[in-house]
Formats: sequence, C-alpha cells, structure tokens
Amino acid sequence: MDHIADRISFALECLFLASSSVSISFRAGEFLSLLAWAYLFFLLLCLLSWSRIQHARDPTMFAYPFSVFNLFIFITLQLSRLAHAQSPDKDTTSIRSAGSALTVAPLPSQTNSGLVIIDGTTSSFRPIFTVPTDADVGATLIPNINDPNATDAQTVCPGYNAISLERTALGLTATLTLAGPACNVYGTDIETLNLTVEYQSADRLAVRIVPSHLDASNASQYNPPTEIVHQPTVDTNAGMSSLTNDLSFVWSNDPTFSFSVYRKSTGDTLFSTEGTQLVFENQFIEFASTLPENYNLYGLGESIHALRLGNNYTRTLYAADIGDPIDYNLYGSHPFYLDTRYYKVDQSTGNQTLVTSNETNTTADYVAYSHGVYNRNAHGQEILLRATNITWRLLGGSIDLYFYAGPTQPDVTTAFQASAIGLPAMQQYFTFGYHQCRWGYANWSQLQEVVDSHERFGIPLENIWTDIDYMNQYRDFENDPVTFDYGAGEIFLSDLHASGRHYIPIIDSAIYVPNPGNASDAYPTFNRGNDTGSFLTNPDGSIYIGSVWPGYTVYPDWLGSGAGPWWTNEMVTWHNKIAFDGAWIDMSEVSSFCVGSCGSGNITLNPVHPPFQLPGEPGAVIYSYPEGFNLTNATEAAAAASASSSQAAASSTEGAGASTTPTYLRTTPTPDTRDVNHPPYVINHVQGDLAVHAVSPNATHADGTEEYDVHNLYGLQILNATYNALLAAIPGKRPFIIGRSTFSGAGKYAGHWGGDNTSLWAYMYFSISQALSFSLFGIPMFGVDTCGFNGNSDEELCNRWMQLSAFFPFYRNHNTLSAIPQEPYVWASVAEASRTAMNIRYSILPYMYTLFYLAHNTGSTVMRALAWEFPHDPSLAAAETQFFLGPALLITPVLAQGATTVNGVFPGTGGKGEVYYDWYTLSAQNISAPGANVTIDAPLGHIPVYLRGGYVIPIQEPAMVTRDARKNPWGVIAALNLEGTARGDLYIDDGESLVQNSTLLVAVWSRNLPIRIPLAGRSERTLRRVSTDVEYCQQFTASQNALYASARGTYDDTNTLANVTVLGVQGAVSNVTLNGKSITGESVRYNESSKALVVTGLNGLTKGGAWKQDWVLRWG
Repeated sequence: MDHIADRISFALECLFLASSSVSISFRAGEFLSLLAWAYLFFLLLCLLSWSRIQHARDPTMFAYPFSVFNLFIFITLQLSRLAHAQSPDKDTTSIRSAGSALTVAPLPSQTNSGLVIIDGTTSSFRPIFTVPTDADVGATLIPNINDPNATDAQTVCPGYNAISLERTALGLTATLTLAGPACNVYGTDIETLNLTVEYQSADRLAVRIVPSHLDASNASQYNPPTEIVHQPTVDTNAGMSSLTNDLSFVWSNDPTFSFSVYRKSTGDTLFSTEGTQLVFENQFIEFASTLPENYNLYGLGESIHALRLGNNYTRTLYAADIGDPIDYNLYGSHPFYLDTRYYKVDQSTGNQTLVTSNETNTTADYVAYSHGVYNRNAHGQEILLRATNITWRLLGGSIDLYFYAGPTQPDVTTAFQASAIGLPAMQQYFTFGYHQCRWGYANWSQLQEVVDSHERFGIPLENIWTDIDYMNQYRDFENDPVTFDYGAGEIFLSDLHASGRHYIPIIDSAIYVPNPGNASDAYPTFNRGNDTGSFLTNPDGSIYIGSVWPGYTVYPDWLGSGAGPWWTNEMVTWHNKIAFDGAWIDMSEVSSFCVGSCGSGNITLNPVHPPFQLPGEPGAVIYSYPEGFNLTNATEAAAAASASSSQAAASSTEGAGASTTPTYLRTTPTPDTRDVNHPPYVINHVQGDLAVHAVSPNATHADGTEEYDVHNLYGLQILNATYNALLAAIPGKRPFIIGRSTFSGAGKYAGHWGGDNTSLWAYMYFSISQALSFSLFGIPMFGVDTCGFNGNSDEELCNRWMQLSAFFPFYRNHNTLSAIPQEPYVWASVAEASRTAMNIRYSILPYMYTLFYLAHNTGSTVMRALAWEFPHDPSLAAAETQFFLGPALLITPVLAQGATTVNGVFPGTGGKGEVYYDWYTLSAQNISAPGANVTIDAPLGHIPVYLRGGYVIPIQEPAMVTRDARKNPWGVIAALNLEGTARGDLYIDDGESLVQNSTLLVAVWSRNLPIRIPLAGRSERTLRRVSTDVEYCQQFTASQNALYASARGTYDDTNTLANVTVLGVQGAVSNVTLNGKSITGESVRYNESSKALVVTGLNGLTKGGAWKQDWVLRWG
C-alpha cells in the first residue's frame, strides 16, 4: 500500500510541476519575455540536477525543493494578478473641468492592464475611474470681510425713506422708497419695499420688509415656502393679548429710515438700526443693530464655538459638508439668537443698572431679562458680531424678523418653538439606549460580533448601526449581496430584535446613476425616480448629475411633486427586505464631490471613485491621536508622528509647485440679473465657492426655483420626506431619524448629531456648547460621535467621553474607516467607565423620557445651561463646562487630558437657598461661599453627578436593553431642598406609538394645588393644552416628612415600587409608613453621616403596580 501511495504522490507532484511551470512561464512573459526565458533555463538546470540525485522519497506532496519553489512563485503571481485586476490603471482616462461639465478622453485600449488570463482564457476588464481632485475646485474667492478692496455698502448706499404710513389693528404698514440714487453695490437695488409691523401675541413682535412687487416670477427669490418654513401668524386672541406685549416698535426717517424695538418695562433698547443704512438688493441685504458692550448672545448655528458668542466673530450660515472645523459654518442653518442682559439692583432704591462687564460679584443682587430674535431667511448669510453691534448680510430673501419678549430663556424658547418652528418630535423609548456604529463594519457577522462583545463585557447596547459599508456599491436602498445579503440580514435582525435591540442604517442624499453601457449596472431606484421627475435639473432642463460615494449621482427635488412619494416607495420597498428601525440621513447639505453637473455626458464611466483618498488608502493612512497621547504612549506616538511626517512629505512633494499670489474672482452686478454661482458679495463660507463640495447654486427645481434660494432648506426637506416615509414603512410608530443638515424646524421631524468631529479633547469640550445651542434651536435629540470620528482615539479620551455622552440625549460611539477600534470594550478601563455611567443613564431613563415628553408638549429644554436654570447670576453667562440634565441633575465632566480633578460651581449655594447631593455618596455638598469654584476629585473612570435639592427623580433598575429595564421595579429619589420639600414628574406610555390607544394627561399635586407642569428655571406655567398622545403622568411632592405620589391614567404599568431614597433628612428616623402600613427592620436604613433615608422592600406593598393607587410615604 505504501508503494502505491508513493507512486500516486509522485504522479500528482509531477502533474503540478508541469502545469505550474507552464502557468509561471506565461505569466512571466506578460511582464517581460526575458523573465520567461530565465525561468525556463532555471527549470532545465533543476531537472538535470534532479535526475542525478538519488534519495528516498517521503510519500507526501511537495517533497522536492523545486516543488516548493514553484508553489511559492505560482501563488505570488496569482495574488499579484488579482491585485492588479482590482487596481486602477496608471494610464486611465484623465478628465478636466470644462465649465459645469467634464470632457472625457477615450478609454484606454484593452491591450495593456485591461487584459487578464483566467484559466488560460484572456478576458478584459475596465479599471475603476477616479474623479480628478480638481473636479471639486471652484473659483478662488476672498470673503468680503477679509477683502481690503471690498466696498462698504454703508458708505455708498442711500438707505430708504418711509412713506404712506398706515396704522392697523395690530401695528402698521408703510412703503419704503430709495432715499437717493441706487448704489447697486452687490446687486440691483430694490426701489420700493413694503414694511409690515405686527404685534402678533402677548410676547411676539413681527417686522417684515419685502419688495413691493412680488409675483410668480420672483417670489421664490424673496420668500421661503411657507409649507417648508412655517411663518408665524397672528394669534387668534392677539387683539387683546397684544395689549400686554412688553415690546414697542419705533421708527424714524432722520436722516433715513431706521427702526428700534424697546422693552417697555425697562426702557431698554433691544434692537435698533438707528445710525445705519438699510441696503436691500436682489442679491444683497444688510441691516445692523447696536448691542451693549460685552453682550451675551447665544445661538446662530451651526458652528463649533463657545456657548456665548464672541464679540469679534463672524457667523456664516450656509450648509456645508465639512469635517467639523472650529468657528466655521457647518451642516445646518439656524438664524436665531438669544440675548440675555443683566442688571445690578440697587438695594436702597431698587434702580437697575445694565451690566456691561463680565460681572463676578457674588454678593450683589442682579436681575436678568432675555429676548429672542429670529430672522426667517433661508439664503446664505453671515452675521457679523462686533464690539457694540450686530450686522446681518444676506445673499437674498427678505427681512422677516420676529422678536420674542421673554423675559426668561424658557419663555423665549417655548414661544419660539410654538409660533415658528414647531415642538420637538417625541422619541421612542429605545432611542435613549446606547448606540454603536463605525465606518468599517464589513458584514453581518462583524455586527453580530460587536453585539456579542457588548453582552460579554456587560455593557448595555440598544442599537447597532451601519455606515455605507452595507450598501451595494454605496447605493441607497440596496444591500451588498455578498457581505450584507438579505437572507443573512433577516436572520441577524430576527435575533437582534428578539434580544430587544434595534438596527439603524445610513441613507445618503444622492442617488446613483446606472451606467447605460453596462446592463449589469441596473439600479431600479434611479429608474423609478427618473420616471417620476424626482430629480434636480440643470438650467437647460437636463438632469443635474454630481458625484458622491457611489459615483455620478442625481439629487431628489423636494420642491417637485414626485420626489416625496418616490422616496416613500423606496423606503417601504427596502424595509420589506430589511427590517430597520430608523433612518440616519447623511450628506444632506446637499453634498457633491465636484463642481457643477460633472457627470453630464460621463455616466458611462460609472461607478467611479471619489476625487480624494478614503481613510486608510495610500497617502491617507490615519496616524493622528488625541492631545497628550505622547505623554501616555510615548513610543507609539513617536512612531505615528514619524510615519505621519513621511506621508505628509510625500504628499507635499507630489503637489509641489511654484507658489503664486492668488488671483481672486470678483464679480460685479449686472442690472436686474443675478449671478447665483458667484454672487458679487462673498460670504465667509468654509468651502469658498458656493458650488464646492455641494450642488451648484444654479441647479433648478421643478417649480423653477434655483438651488441658490433654498440650499439651506435641503436638509430640512429630506428629513420631512423621511419622516413621512417611515410612517409608511413602520406604521403606527414614532419615526426615529438622525439627520446631519438641519434648518429651523427640523426638530419636529428628527434629531441631530454633531457630524464628523475629531478624536481630540477640544471636540469633547465643545460638544457641550453644541448640545446646548441645539436646545435653543428646538432639537433636543442631540449627541456627538463619542470618542471622536476622525483620527484615532485613545483610552483616556474615550474613557472620559463615554461617561460625558451618557448624559446627552443621543448617545452613540462612531468612528471612521481604518481608524483603530474604539468600541467601549476595547480598553478595560473604558469598559468599566462605560458600565458605571450607563448604570446611571439606564436608571434615570424614566426621568429623561419625561423630560422629552415635556419638551414635546411645552417646548421646554432637556439639556440646560447653568445660566438658564439660574438666570439672575451673571457669573454663569459663559459657563459651558457643566450643564443640567433637566432641572434636577448637574453634570460636571472632566474635559482635560491628564486631569484627576475638575473645577465646578454649584449655582445658588453659599447661603442662596440651593443644595446639591453627590449621586454616589448621597451626601449634601458643603459650599460656604456663593459662586465658589470647587475642586472635585474625579479620577479616571469617575464623572461627578449631583442631584439638585428640591427635585424628585423616578428611576428603574437598569438592564442591558431598555425593553427589559421598563419591566423592572420602580424607585424614587427625593432630594430635599433646604426647606425640606421636593417635587418631580413621571410620564409613562408604551414607548413607541405615535398615537396612544387612550389619551389622558394627569398632573395632580397633593393638597389640591393647581395642575402645573414645571418648566426650566425657576418659572413655571399652568399647562394650557392637553396632548393627544399622553398616556400617564405621575407627580410627586415631598413636604413635612412625607412623600406623596398621585397618579391618574389608564396605562397599565404593573411594575412594583422597590425602594424610596430621601436625601437631606435631618435627624434620626423612626416610624416609617407607606399608606399607613409600618415598614421596619432592614427595610429602613438611615445614614447619620449622609443624612440619607433608604426604604426598601416595598414590592409587597405595591403588588398591583407602583402607581395603581396614590400613596404617601411618611417618616418621623
């Protein structure tokens, strides 16, 4: 038998040697014929040597050295061939910008690298074409604010005079006419304007200036569509309520038209254009107002900046696809600001003096007044904040101002939402769980591994996300048939949903155009959209074709009648194949990787590679790490720095050229004609040219509107369309959407994440001010890419960031392609820190959900600045390193590398009536001086959290998923204030339904107090409306050694009450009862040191459910 095996082995080895030698010879000949001859000569020598050597054979394959050599060469050449076939040919087609389109050179001959030999058969392939980098290069522009040659419109324009004034029931109207020869400085002056002033409610004043001649031909240039951007209207009872309005409008024609808005109760000038000229042209509007010194303005998004806006800063509003630069315009546009002014109160006379310095006197008495200003204008614009004034410069539209009297931030915010932008969407309960994502999850198996790893390490995971990896060649509404096929996806999602978890995929805003010369490139989604006229066009009527991830793409036209129904159909069709639970809308500024309709005439090249290197590709390897990484990982940091320098040097060498002085494009106005691609006034846009990395301004909508006039609305429109699509795809449930580009009003459809931030401590620091700003914009469902998106994170940064984000409403970890993994289980300390913070988060989810219910129904905020909760303390005006979650929780995170302590303030303490309790020790903080900046121990893995006295927080035992947490017993934490009282709210429903089966709002206080819902700050307001989706509301009060709970509603919650914790109980405790039934023994624990009373074992006394009946817990 051994002899037979030996012969078989020998025969097989000879066969391999013969076939591999032939293959190697042919392959070597493809590269260089001399290689083939050299190999054949070497083969002959080996055969001669082999015939002369006598030795015993081992009956195994590849026993001879030459066989091993041939095997190595054969495999190497096959791998080389495979890699070569998948790489673009160096001699591929080059294309250049030619106006708004690109010209195409002939494709290369299929005789070079376009030929491969597979199993002896010659086959051809087409290399993937890469869009050249200069396709996304626009004109060289210099912003007017930086241009020494720019004309100052204030010095050359005549302004206007008001004539034909008429009083109306709620204000006045007038005609404004040019006060001199037209200046036409950055457009064509509009000779006649209409002024309308309306006192629309008890706290709102509208001032509107529009061209007097508007018709279908020019209306879109001056008015955003009311069906997209709601326009505040007169309240039904304005005739009476406006009489109490604290705002007063005054105008003057001295020397030209100006107007001022005053607060009647204080005489303070809130807004005044006096001393400036009104400029109103078809592509440029300018108006300005004075401001007090060291003003406190907040808002005007979207940008990464300090919470309080600086007084030497220009805020640009133009939606941009850009990786989160600090101080520049980003994805969204929110033309609203909050202005807070502090007055020092003279104790002897009661007189108030406006504070114009950064006041820190903690012993003086102050009073604050806040007002809001909203300019309903969707055009590109910039707002110049200078030492004593604010100037608006708009690229079109009208002046459509709304002043909100306040006088507190909650008053302003709620009025702004109720009248102008709508109340925030109510979210499903599961959305407040933890979300995990990254660009680079390669298949369903990797997703399952991530889910299993969270489970294995005991880290809660509610939602798993996929970036564009799941797509079939980066195309919307199609899964990759190999890595994310529908069959395996159904199994994965079935198991995922059974575990109580959810799946959220990304959806981009551009649609791939299939290659008409390649039948296998069919894409029905495009065909259906094209058949219904759903895409943007060029001015000549042809389809506008830009470039995004899949290649040359088209863009849904939300102003047409076809796009909405088509989008809904695609979403429903796709959901029938893959049961996702929400939508992540990206690239919605709307983004394009080239200037103009670069795909026109070029779609036979599809699919194409973007005009830049993807992360991890040669020249784009990620070597960056957070600040201070060199201190904790010196060797790795040094290696990364060296590699980064080498990569940068190689890139600079490739792009090296003679430096030249830039020649800027400066356009001049043509009478009655708009240059939308290059308007004469150049805003300080992060991308420079308006068409760079975006759809060009001259792209045209179905109704004739140019993209120039509605660019900033694209993100809002796609969120609206997606909201309606999800209602159809997942009927009856509240749509869950996270979007990138937003405009005023987006919060009623979706939440928002902070975009492509970077793994740096600076970005974690600014995440708080980002979140607080979006609270003002009516988008409370906000979070950032925890641990950072761009660059590599590290253990310390991720440790701190995972704990900070645990107290943001939207809590997601996400990072870029090829960066090191940063899931919370990657580092042991991060896993432990995450478990600690998530334990708190999942415990307080009922509190957070209640905050969202209140935001949805009243417009109150969820995350709150210290200055909003304590509005009369000017020392808090710029506080941005701490925040309140609702009114009851104070969060003080570590935001600096290497720190083991953190400084924080405890507002209202030091003899001013407030007390705070440490979440972990339950002890009151002893703060002797008001406004003291206290050093707090915060070793790595610890985030200081404090309960504010006077509030009750409902809690539930945490679990790995929110579904299970909702089934756990209840608890109550009552943090008594210095008067020994506290109160709180709890809202419960089924956690998902858009409309509940039965609706009932119950807000009952003990002792027959009125029905009241507390809002942010110290103010509260009687609830005036009953929501249609309210199921159950629970309120608590604590006073005179008793905690009361009173509930009304039909929702059947059967979870028992497990425990009650009361903080700040003074003196020994005895005789604890629940509804008169005594509780004794180990169920009652009182800590003399912390003054905390903990009552446990209440399950047996609340078997039917914690809220089945009203109850009172007493102690003595």
